[in-house]
Amino acid sequence: MLIPDGAWLGFSTAWFLLVMVTLIARMKPSFVFIRTFVVIPFMLAALPLLFSTPGETLIHGTLLGWDWGITDSGLTRFLSIVVRSLLSVQMAILLTGTTRFPDVLHAFRHLRVPTVLVTVIAFMYRYLFVLVDEASRLIRGRQSRSALRMGQRGGLSISQRGRVTGNMVGQLFVRSIDRSERVYNAMTARGYRGQFLTTNPHRLMLTDWVAMLAWLILIVVIHIV
Repeated sequence: MLIPDGAWLGFSTAWFLLVMVTLIARMKPSFVFIRTFVVIPFMLAALPLLFSTPGETLIHGTLLGWDWGITDSGLTRFLSIVVRSLLSVQMAILLTGTTRFPDVLHAFRHLRVPTVLVTVIAFMYRYLFVLVDEASRLIRGRQSRSALRMGQRGGLSISQRGRVTGNMVGQLFVRSIDRSERVYNAMTARGYRGQFLTTNPHRLMLTDWVAMLAWLILIVVIHIV
C-alpha cells in the first residue's frame, strides 16, 4: 500500500472504507476479519525492525548477554507493516468473496499481467480441486482397508504410520500428474487456447469508470493525509 509509515489517520480511513464496502457487498465483517489472522505468522519476519531501526530508545533490556532496545522508529515501522498486511489481506478476501475467479483472471489480463503468470494461477486454482479429490480417494481407500472392530485400537507404530503416509504422498503425486494430463487433454479437446472464456462480456460501463475514478481520488487523498 502507498500509505506512509505512521499515517494512522490514513490507515483508519482505508479501514473504514474497507468496512463500508464489505457491508455494501453484504459480507459479514467478522467473516473477513477472522480469515485475516492467516497473515499473522508472516508478520514475525518484521520483528527485527523493532530492534534494528535507528531512533530514540523506548524500551531497553538485556537477554543472555545481548543488549536490546526497541526504538520509536522501529515500533512505528513494525506497526505500519502489520496494519498494511491486515488491510491488504482483508481487501484480497473481499475481492475473492465478491468476484468469480474467472473474472479475476480476466481482470489480470486487462491489467497487462504476464500471460504465463495468469495461466499458472489459473491452473493452480483448477488443479487444487483435482489434488483434493485424489487425496480424498486415497484416504477413503486406506480407511476401507483398515477397518477395526468397536473398541479395538490400531496396531501400527509411529514409524509404520509414517511409512504409510509417505507411500500415500507418493501415490498422490503420481496420480495427480496423470489426472492433470487427462484434464488438460480434455480442455484442449474442448477448445482451450491458453485463456479461459466466460459468459461475462467484461466491458467497462460508465458506472465502472466513475467508480474507478472515485477510488483513485480516495487513494490520493488517503496518501496525502
